[in-house]
Amino acid sequence: MAKAVAAQRRAPKEGGRRAGFPFVALVGQERMKLALVLNAANPQIGGVLIRGERGTGKTLAVRGLSDVLPKIKAVRDCRFHCSPTDPSEMCASCRERYESGESLPWEEQKVQIAELPVGATEDRVIGTLNIERAIKEGIKALELGILADANRGILYVDNINLLDDHVVDVLLDSAAMGVNVVEREGISVSHPSKFILFGTMNPEEGELRPQLHDRLALQVQVDTNQDVRDRVLIVKLAEGFERDPEAFQRRWRQETLALTRRIAAARELLPKVQISPHWLRIIARVSTELDVDGHRPDIIVARTAMTHAALQGRTEVTADDLRLAAELTLSFRMRRKPFEEATLGAARFQQVLEHAEQMEDAAQRRKRPKTAQNRGKGVDRG
Repeated sequence: MAKAVAAQRRAPKEGGRRAGFPFVALVGQERMKLALVLNAANPQIGGVLIRGERGTGKTLAVRGLSDVLPKIKAVRDCRFHCSPTDPSEMCASCRERYESGESLPWEEQKVQIAELPVGATEDRVIGTLNIERAIKEGIKALELGILADANRGILYVDNINLLDDHVVDVLLDSAAMGVNVVEREGISVSHPSKFILFGTMNPEEGELRPQLHDRLALQVQVDTNQDVRDRVLIVKLAEGFERDPEAFQRRWRQETLALTRRIAAARELLPKVQISPHWLRIIARVSTELDVDGHRPDIIVARTAMTHAALQGRTEVTADDLRLAAELTLSFRMRRKPFEEATLGAARFQQVLEHAEQMEDAAQRRKRPKTAQNRGKGVDRG
């Protein structure tokens, strides 16, 4: 994949932007691609952390997702890509115009993937404010930062484990509130900053700060592909992309459009997806058995399972949906002893899930006799 990355940097612009390596052309790494697509279908899941060695396609996958995401409706003359109809996704200026009765002009825009360099300063991340202009012009005086570019899109941080602590704090605040606040000498300006956070890292270069670790909902581990046929195919695809990036993109156009339609369909279906109380109790039992910290993981597992069902065109969550969601969510959230593995294998998850189901079935069986007995007493009294 390294040659494909180099080719992408040199590729000529297509329609005002660089032609990128198609997401659907990536060989292998199915779990990583699925985690990204799940977040594309449901941004409420909360992002992805991709851990792995150099040259395994992590950055290529995130950048390639841009061509797969359905376009969004955005106010044409707004710097923050505001929604033209939803006040909760508008900046102060757009909201004022909307509430005054103006019909905001809009256009379809490609979802932005804003990349945050590891060495970025705080001003580059949140933006800068000219005090004299801010007093007169308000938000118009704000020099936009990366968090403005990421609004209603994706914020991607390569080597996220190497970010400075003060930048991490800014990211955590914006991710929690969905708003970026810029303050200078008593003057404060804010704008919406709702984004999906994707991070990639090489564990050999250091671990991730715990607070940021918890904020990224899903985690996947990617390793070098050891299949000979796959490795040969990777080289062939990289060479084909390097020779003619635009022709290579056209070759994969139909597969890209098919995935875009699948994501759009999942978004439409998602509000109709149901997860039964039975599966919610199973999630709670699995988290308890694995000694997972906090309640956020339970919510993430439920959302991920429902989203996977929607991607499959179903309106009910199954055991397979739950198993996948638990593996992506819980493996790196368990309390563990020093030198203990940070992840669990699929076989261990299957054991835990089966044990949780057995416990749930036993609990339900204990309830049934009492219910029947109470009914009987009620009849006798009648």
